[in-house]
Order: sequence, then C-alpha cells, then structure tokens
Amino acid sequence: MNPADMLRIVDSLHREKNIDKEIVFQAIETALVTAAKKHYGENAEITVHIDRQTGEVSGTHNGQPMDQAEISGRIGAQTAKQVIIQKIREAERDALLREYGDQIGALVTGVVTRNEGPATIVSLGSIEAILPRSEQIPGETHHPNERVRAVIFEVKPQGSRVKIVLSRTRPQLVQRLFEQEIPEIADGVITIKAIAREPGHRSKVAVYSSDQRVDCVGACVGVRGNRIKNIVDELAGERIDIVRWSDDPETLIRAALQPAEVDQVLLCDMIGRAIVLVRDDQLSLAIGRKGQNVRLASKLCGWDIEIMTNEELEQQIDRAVSGFMQIDGMTEELAQRLVEQGYLSYDDLSVIEPDALMEMGNLTQEQVDHIVAQAEELAERAEKAAEEERQRRKAEAAAEAAAAEAAARTAATAPAPAAPTAASAEQPAPVEPPAQPSSEATPGSSAEPSPTPISAPSLAEKGA
Repeated sequence: MNPADMLRIVDSLHREKNIDKEIVFQAIETALVTAAKKHYGENAEITVHIDRQTGEVSGTHNGQPMDQAEISGRIGAQTAKQVIIQKIREAERDALLREYGDQIGALVTGVVTRNEGPATIVSLGSIEAILPRSEQIPGETHHPNERVRAVIFEVKPQGSRVKIVLSRTRPQLVQRLFEQEIPEIADGVITIKAIAREPGHRSKVAVYSSDQRVDCVGACVGVRGNRIKNIVDELAGERIDIVRWSDDPETLIRAALQPAEVDQVLLCDMIGRAIVLVRDDQLSLAIGRKGQNVRLASKLCGWDIEIMTNEELEQQIDRAVSGFMQIDGMTEELAQRLVEQGYLSYDDLSVIEPDALMEMGNLTQEQVDHIVAQAEELAERAEKAAEEERQRRKAEAAAEAAAAEAAARTAATAPAPAAPTAASAEQPAPVEPPAQPSSEATPGSSAEPSPTPISAPSLAEKGA
C-alpha cells in the first residue's frame, strides 16, 4: 500500500465512521504487527510505525529494519485486513458509546422501523435503538414509519455493537417536553423543581419562577392551555398538574394536593410524615382515584402524606396511645410524646431511632431495645392478622361472585312459561298468595363497604 492510499483510507474512515484519525493509525499499526508475528512467530519482536504526515510505513524485526515488501507484502495481508476491520469496529463502537453515553436523559426523535415481539425498534439515523414494552406508555402502540419522541435511558456495549434503550415512561420525558414547549424554562427563568409521574395516567410538576413578574403556572399552561395541551397530546392524554413550588413544606403539600381543599397540615419531622386534615367532602378528592393524588403528592414533596379528617385523627391518636401502653416499659407521658411526633402504629415504633427514643423517654439503651423488640413482634403479629383478613375477604368476594354467576346461569336456562290456550284464556287466572318476605339475602345483594382513606395501618387494625 503506497503512502497516499494509506492517508486516504485513514481520512475516509475518520469522516464516515466519526473515528479519530489517531485511533485508525494505531489500529492499522496493531494489525500489521499481528500479521507479521503470524509470519515470524509470536516471540519475534516486531514494531511498525506509520508516519502521520506522509503515510510512510516503517518497521523492525528483532531490531533490524524491514523493507516495505516485508511489512505489507509477504507477511499476511489477509490477517492484517481482518485485524484492521475488528479494530475499526471496536473504535466505531467506542465512538458511539461516547456520543450517546453523553446524551442519557436527552430527548431524541426517531422513526419506528419494526416491532420485534413486545419491543419497538426505532431508527435514530446512524444507529437503531430499542423501546421495550416496559418503557412504553401503557395502552400505547407504535407502527412502522411513525415518528416517536423518547429519552435515552441506557447506553451499553453489546459485543461489537452498542445497545441504546429508549424510554417514554421516565419523568425526564416530561421535563424535556416542558423545556421544548415552554421558552421560559429553556431560558432558565422558570425552573422545574420536582416531577412525580405515573405514566399514561397522571403527572405532577412543581415549577418555580426566579422573576416575580413571570407567573410560572400560567406560563406553563399557556394561552387557553395551548402549551400544556401539546405536552398532553405527546403523552397520549396523560393528565398533568402544574404545582407552584415553595420551600415551605406545608405550603407545597397544600398545593400538591389540589384540587382538594386542605384544612391543616401537621408535619412530623422525625419520620418525614405529614398528616393532612381535610373535611369529609374533600376526603375522596384529596386521596384521588385508587390513591393516585396523594401518592403523587407524596413523591413530589418528599413527605409521607396521610389524609385524615379531624375525627379520624382523634381516633388514631386514642388507639395509638392505648396501644403503646400495652408495651412493657412504656409510660403514658412517653406514649403521648410519641404520638405528638407522628408515631401512630407499631410499625412506626419499630423503626424509631434508638437515640431519639432514649432522649424522649429518658431511657437507657437496654430499655429502648426492650421496647423496640416488643414493637417489632407486635408489628409482625398485626401484619399476619391483616394478611389473614385480606385472604378471608378475598375468599368471601370470590364465593359471592361464583354464587351470583350460578344464579344468572340458572335463570338463563329456566324454561319459558307456555303461552295460554284459547280455552284456558276464558278461565279466570288463579290468585297466588302474597310472597312471604325472605329472611335470607340473595347472593350479591349485600352492600359493599365504603372506601377508607389511605393511611398507615392503625393500631386497632393491627390488634393493638
């Protein structure tokens, strides 16, 4: 190979594969050394150097110079070619790893090429990425030639190739879409402080404005909601709540639980719990469907939020105090102080910091260990009892459903009454006696229990 061809090949690989020229030169030198050792033996001392400016190739064998014919002619051109190809592939893989590894969390737009089982293959131009089913929004489907936006979730080597995993379920996707749709966020005037998301259902985004003249919530919503609508459409109709950020936990929790109206927020700093008191008519709204509103608010604020009414809180406190008093070594004063700090169940007490309990009750280490050990045992008993109760209710529900289904099948297969003949129509219909009230309820007629608020298991429920 003449020097001009050498430089042309290196430059071509550099441009087409986005590989540094020095890496290409080193790969060719390594390939020529490998090929030479195939000819002279593995123990031979072989060196090969390519001039970066002229493309001239020089080398030595056991300290003696080799001519061009020895280097590139008789010493295994085919072996050198295979090694060069391998080295170039490795260099190309490393270049892709660096390029896309720096983009983890970035928003990319690709074109769907095909579906492989539950996964979707997306072309990003120079490389294909995978969008697994677990990273797709629930209920969403993608078809070939469809444009799709996602964030790069993972980049890792896979043999001589690079595996790029995309995601449409991560909170970063919501953040990147906000940055793209809302100029004030891209400019840094508005900052996204926190995001809590349940993909395909609902997200809560806490925003803050560094300029008092800019309303962070209004800017994110846009005129007639056009900005937020574009984001919702991209997320397959996912509902988005925009929350005004505050450094005050009480204010932030109130905002995060909207649209529910909050009466009072009690912060229990020692265990990171916030007890939120609401009116009866706001209870279901604060909790949300299947607990979604309070669950997302907890993630957004970083507090374990429990929704209660004033009456429920008083009941919890009474049960907690009486339950704690069953523990050997517990005083009424200590039980009251524990409840004031938000400890309302045996589970709470079993994970208390020993130093905190020693200080609160003026106890020794042995006394604290004794109290905590009892709390752990009682918590295990309560959990076992709760599991047995859940299994019992599940079995009862299954039995009621089976009985209702059997009754429906019986009614469907019963023969229809025969039509009256002309002769019988002339006879007066017999008068049936009035039906006697049944003392037994029909299958499935029992009223279902009303939903209860989401909170920590109470001491009474745990058999306190």
